[in-house]
Amino acid sequence: MNDQEPRDSKDWVEDVKAEVSGMAKEGINHPSSKPVLTGAAIGAVAGAILPVVSWPIGLLAGAGFMLYQRIKK
Repeated sequence: MNDQEPRDSKDWVEDVKAEVSGMAKEGINHPSSKPVLTGAAIGAVAGAILPVVSWPIGLLAGAGFMLYQRIKK
């Protein structure tokens, strides 16, 4: 058994919900909106160029990656 406490007891799902709802309420004025939209655009372009993935998958992957980068800070 593991008697150690987890190092990070932060609930990342709650962080994601708070960040996304903040972006929905504040729109482009939210500090995370521009980086997430930029990541989505880069992912969509990469998805359009790569033969295995389509642009919607690239868009979601890029937006998800940038959202993760914003939340883990």
